[in-house]
Amino acid sequence: MTLRVTVWNEFRHEKESEKVRSVYPNGIHTAIGEGLGSGVQVAYATLDEEEHGLTEARLNETDVLIWWGHKAHGDVQDSIVERVQKRVLQGMGLIVLHSGHFSKVFKKLMGTTCDLKWREADEKERIWVVSPGHPIAEGIGEYIELPQEEMYGEHFDIPQPDELIMVSWFEGGEVFRSGCTFHRGQGKIFYFRPGHETYPTYYNEQVRRVIRNAVNWAAPTTRERPNYGNHKPLEKIGG
Repeated sequence: MTLRVTVWNEFRHEKESEKVRSVYPNGIHTAIGEGLGSGVQVAYATLDEEEHGLTEARLNETDVLIWWGHKAHGDVQDSIVERVQKRVLQGMGLIVLHSGHFSKVFKKLMGTTCDLKWREADEKERIWVVSPGHPIAEGIGEYIELPQEEMYGEHFDIPQPDELIMVSWFEGGEVFRSGCTFHRGQGKIFYFRPGHETYPTYYNEQVRRVIRNAVNWAAPTTRERPNYGNHKPLEKIGG
């Protein structure tokens, strides 16, 4: 079965900044979607569409949602956040990229501030694979090296990840948990750090490979949802 992936992006930076537009002329979401290759069915949704492009129908037809946001987290309607959370709990996969760590969606699912240290200084990032047997790291070497990226540094205020796949080192000396998995309800979540809007990170083939791997990992299972609430006994109770 072909996986159905929706790539969500604010799509504000590209409209307002020539510098960003020169890197991603068709939007960050398009670069991410193109990196997924031909094996998936890709749809796009952006902030300024009606219901942010995330209608009930669209989410019900989405196996994995990829989320990129930065400057307009507060503009996302709470009702849409709750809609996305509900779908994740029901089994939809969620991949949160870079500054999406501060999105309402990610913070609601994590239950923490998701705050961190940051710096823009055009510095080198080396993303070390610390769980080489994990499927998200399939086809990736010992590390991914990016010549220029925004720095994110610890402490990263998230719950203890279920799995830590990658750790970043930055030229300025900081480290960061840059590839983390979480489970919420029946849904699987992957947070992946790189992707500042002024750098061509989403054209990097290893970064694209990680996202492709994460889509396959986060895909929902086909089993039926558990039953909840009052339940009749399976066996006779008492004499």
